[in-house]
Amino acid sequence: MIDWHILTGEYPPQTGGVGDYTALVARALAAEGDRVNVWAPPADGADVPTDPHVLVRRLPDHYGRRSLRALDQALDAVPGPRRLLVQYVPHAFGLKGANLPFCVWLYSRRQDSVWIMFHEVAHPVSAGHRLTENLLGVVTRGMAALAGRAAERIFVSIPAWRSTVESIVGSRTSIEWLPVPSSIPDFQDVDGALAIRRRLAGDRPLVGHLGTYGHLIGSMLADWLSAFLALTNCHILLLGRGAGAFRFRIAERFPQHADRLTAPGWLEADVLSRHVGACDAMLQPYPDGASSRRTSLMVGLAHAKPVVTTLGRLTEPLWSNCGAVLFGRTDDAASTAELTAALLADPTRLSALSSQARSLYAERFDLRHTIDRLRSRERLNNASLRLTAAVARSTGR
Repeated sequence: MIDWHILTGEYPPQTGGVGDYTALVARALAAEGDRVNVWAPPADGADVPTDPHVLVRRLPDHYGRRSLRALDQALDAVPGPRRLLVQYVPHAFGLKGANLPFCVWLYSRRQDSVWIMFHEVAHPVSAGHRLTENLLGVVTRGMAALAGRAAERIFVSIPAWRSTVESIVGSRTSIEWLPVPSSIPDFQDVDGALAIRRRLAGDRPLVGHLGTYGHLIGSMLADWLSAFLALTNCHILLLGRGAGAFRFRIAERFPQHADRLTAPGWLEADVLSRHVGACDAMLQPYPDGASSRRTSLMVGLAHAKPVVTTLGRLTEPLWSNCGAVLFGRTDDAASTAELTAALLADPTRLSALSSQARSLYAERFDLRHTIDRLRSRERLNNASLRLTAAVARSTGR
């Protein structure tokens, strides 16, 4: 049994991809029989327990001086070995992304087993950025260096971060890719999904998008939808935070298509799963390209949905030959609309992409791979103990 202390900048009911990921990992580790403590900043309103076996401990502030003092006292009060698993995003720990004292504190806890999961590494430094942005870039690189040098084990959410972390931290510690699973499991409610599909689209195709509709992705999606709505008779299902406001903007821009846009608002995980399951395909453009850090992409794959997405600088090589996604053009909405329309008109290809999506997710991204990786040393240690005991019994010692 491992005594985990997971440090995160957000945790449900706080919203965010890292918080959802942390909750999944915490519950799965607890299901393995480990003791799991999650440390997170204060939450507005009452906490909603995500699992009775996970102890969520709210800090007095956002990883400021009082929080670091509380962490020291709590950690030192329990016997070692203590394993600290840090869900690292520089801006998640307060001080506007420049919480250098927190990383100094991590470095001071090297007597513990510190593991770092880099979801993001540092703010970029560029000649085109303002001075304040470049100063933040310098500070966050220093933070990553301290955190990485404190770590016994380092993970990254995408392979592209490996070279970045290595350039900052050095090659003292091996850097492992730990893919991010879907934050929404497939509840496999086929009847419920079919009912939603019939209600929304009838006999027409139903195409979905899951996201938060930020400026960059929202503008790309709006361009795709403008061409797609004109070319096809499909219904569009907009899921996730911000979907309602985005639907309003698209409906204002194309009032003739307003009745073909649905944004049901916030949904519980099982209901969201049914809505994703109702879709024939998902449109998921990303400005930096499809990558394994995109939980919205993982949700589509976990539900065996064909996904039309984009290539970019963070796209891993595996996507080009996986047979589970199609790549649209960020600079040519019309060709992307034609690509998607052709896919929807080809049931055989839809089925093949669906099968490939399910297989790819199971083989590469399922949560069990994350837990196996995190507990690999524990499993090896247990196997070694069992082997030692068996040898002792066989020799009569």
